[in-house]
Amino acid sequence: MLTIGRLAAAGGVGVETVRFYQRKGLLAEPARQGGIRRYGSEDVRRLRFIKQAQAAGFTLQEIKELLELDSGEDRRRARELAQLRIESLDIRIAGLKQARDRLQRLTRECRDGSSGPCPILASFDI
Repeated sequence: MLTIGRLAAAGGVGVETVRFYQRKGLLAEPARQGGIRRYGSEDVRRLRFIKQAQAAGFTLQEIKELLELDSGEDRRRARELAQLRIESLDIRIAGLKQARDRLQRLTRECRDGSSGPCPILASFDI
């Protein structure tokens, strides 16, 4: 059994993040035992899942729904949420690739020995 500090450390977050997730209904707030709340391995698993889902771009509301689906049998809805996230990530990846390609082109145009102002700064319309 872990204290909130150890749970936070195991999940790679701060204590206030754990409390925030509890207020949002993503993590349970266990009863106090001797004045201290104790967390188990399931809490660590959920906390790590939340972080991974956030890294994949899921909103907290979507993560809450996924966690609720985890305790049920609605595989279809879980699959729908995952597919929507994949589509969103694909769009984001395409945009990032375009940005990378533009920057690569600009770095070639702004190489050593070129004359005039570097087009990299002008390309950002600052």
